[in-house]
Amino acid sequence: MGEKSSSEVRRLATFLEISQTLSGTINLKQSLHQVLESLERFHGVIRGAVTILDEETSELHIEASNGLSAKGQQVHYQLGEGITGRVVESGKLIVVPQVSREPMFLNRAGRRKATEQDETTFICVPIIVNRKPVGAVGVDLAFKKDRDYDRELKFFGIVASMMAQAIKVHRLIESDRRRLMEENIHLREELRERYDFSSIIGSSGPMKSVYEQVSQVARTNTTVLIRGESGTGKELIAHAIHYNSLRAGKPFIKISCAALPDTLIESELFGYEKGAFTGAQARKKGRFELAEGGSLFLDEIGDLDLQTQVKLLRVMQEREFERLGGTETIKVNVRVIAATNKDLEKAITAASFREDLYYRLNVFAIFVPPLRERKPDILLLADHFLEKFSTEHNKNIKRISTPAIDMLMSYHWPGNVRELENTIERAVLVCEGQVVHGHHLPPTLQTAEASGTTVRMSLEESVAGFEKDLIQDALKSARGNRAKAARLLSTTERIIGYKIGKYAIDCRRFRA
Repeated sequence: MGEKSSSEVRRLATFLEISQTLSGTINLKQSLHQVLESLERFHGVIRGAVTILDEETSELHIEASNGLSAKGQQVHYQLGEGITGRVVESGKLIVVPQVSREPMFLNRAGRRKATEQDETTFICVPIIVNRKPVGAVGVDLAFKKDRDYDRELKFFGIVASMMAQAIKVHRLIESDRRRLMEENIHLREELRERYDFSSIIGSSGPMKSVYEQVSQVARTNTTVLIRGESGTGKELIAHAIHYNSLRAGKPFIKISCAALPDTLIESELFGYEKGAFTGAQARKKGRFELAEGGSLFLDEIGDLDLQTQVKLLRVMQEREFERLGGTETIKVNVRVIAATNKDLEKAITAASFREDLYYRLNVFAIFVPPLRERKPDILLLADHFLEKFSTEHNKNIKRISTPAIDMLMSYHWPGNVRELENTIERAVLVCEGQVVHGHHLPPTLQTAEASGTTVRMSLEESVAGFEKDLIQDALKSARGNRAKAARLLSTTERIIGYKIGKYAIDCRRFRA
């Protein structure tokens, strides 16, 4: 009774150690090897091996072993081949009480055929995951005539089920890791495509000059200063520079210097140590550290306070800094891309911007033109935003009417591309048909200053204006053909001719 009790204690101790081993690491090969070592120490296993099925090749390979030669660890089995192959194929365990008397025992893994003096018993148990065999655990035990095989099979069956759980968890982790890596690669490629400067909309002369400058500077590590009015797309240019550079695989970190108060901007840029100030419960990395190896985009650099300008200048000169409240000097490898809509030369004169920092930033300047200086791009941008917001708001809007285009082209766009984007989104929201008309555009585009129209019109004038819009739309669809335009409007060519003369519409402009 004492021997049996001791055996049970040993089994429970083995289960405990195996459980701790399998749950203590995500390295499957290492944990399975440690389990086999535990079986050798506590349960008299002479040799052991865990064989795993490769689902792609349908081959079995030894994932972990104990007591096998280096050559034996490299062997492969086909499903149904040998005892191990049959166990995995059938999902049923096999016991070979005396290895020397079993003709199916291949001995490919280096288990030598036993003699009567050192006869061994081989037990092979399937590893089942989701009711499907994924491998097997096979062990050699010293042959004993009075061995209780039922107890042994139950014991190794439990060990195999514990291994199965570990393999299942490992596969889930590996699946998630592969999925995250694929998503990461996909997102990086998506960002690269999205911010490739060839995908930036605009074919006007000023924009071609910007593209040329971006292509010149992108592959270097030079500091870039992007200048231009608010809403011109400076951040888009910064993205294009980063994602077309050698640093594209590293982080692109951005910070708006105008969005944060002076008391916070320093801690955001350089980070802080625990206890540096009230509320600093733990160390925090700043944007410079987060951008290590990549690019840091400093938007609205002209709004940076003088105290922070001094520290930024030091980082750009020495490539090192200390966290707020810390003494450790941190080296950084970061490319700085800055942007501003302010006149920095005037700011230097007014002593609100440091001249030495200006020269550090102004190594390679790119001026992004305002929308009013790139008139040919307005229609391209409008069509792009129309398609974007039509899809986003589930609408089937196909085009912008000619009068509406004229209004877009004649407006001065103080808010630049951002204002145009908002204008088109509003037009898409209020448009109930398939064409954006002038009355769908915001009032700012319909004032006398913006569009050349009168502020107040009589009913007769309003009707005449609407009628003129309809006729111009029909002529555009008919490419200036009066007869076809008349059919589109369900009227006669004579009436259309009269209206064209009345409203002084030039049909030739629609024939191109």
